[in-house]
Amino acid sequence: MTKFTFPFLAATALLVFCAFVSAPPKIKVFIIGDSTASIKLKKHYPETGWGMPFADFFTDEVIVDNRAQNGRSTKSFLAENRWTSVMDSLKEGDYVLIQFGHNDEVPTKKNATTPAEFQQNLKRFVTDIRSRKAIPILITPVARRSFDEAGTFVDTHAAYSLLVKTVATAQNVPLIDLNTKSIVLLEKAGPEQSAYYFNHLQPGEHPNYPDGKVDNTHFNELGARAVAQIVLQEIRNLQPDLAKYIVRR
Repeated sequence: MTKFTFPFLAATALLVFCAFVSAPPKIKVFIIGDSTASIKLKKHYPETGWGMPFADFFTDEVIVDNRAQNGRSTKSFLAENRWTSVMDSLKEGDYVLIQFGHNDEVPTKKNATTPAEFQQNLKRFVTDIRSRKAIPILITPVARRSFDEAGTFVDTHAAYSLLVKTVATAQNVPLIDLNTKSIVLLEKAGPEQSAYYFNHLQPGEHPNYPDGKVDNTHFNELGARAVAQIVLQEIRNLQPDLAKYIVRR
């Protein structure tokens, strides 16, 4: 055996060993909720859910799995087995961001929930997440653009935001008060300039909306990014173990 044989064999053995050692599993951050957070089809652009730019602010160690869907409430998300699908993928150390309320709070919608049902469904999500040793984060519904004739902001989510806060306190769950934070954003912009965050289009401005669009609930790319930045900042405050994977841009 030559003097080079042993180092060569040792290096070869190390390479073979490394080939059979799998990389550590990536952390998943799930988003469940409604259209304000969801991934949009190209036919709906420039409408943008805040979960879309949010996903771009993490290192490769994190996968953002956005399961939010247009028109869903806590009731329909459960009834359609969308939650079952999330639970099938959820593992220890993952995170689940939970933002509902827009559709739950409208009594004329078939998937609306009563305050009691809404709280019970949120508790169900929290309990299930913790059963997988994952981390739930409750989020109050992001604000709609709503100003009265005097230019004063009107909080359309006050009641159901309070329900989210109540569940967060009772269950000791981290809370992102996105309703309040986004109201601050819109009030700072004011009644006119705040429209630039939403899917407002003049007739002929965009081929997806030839007749124009005035939507004070759904964001454009600018608005979605602004809201995503709020959520990311709150994660930095609440979850340092996850925040270390956020890329500063």
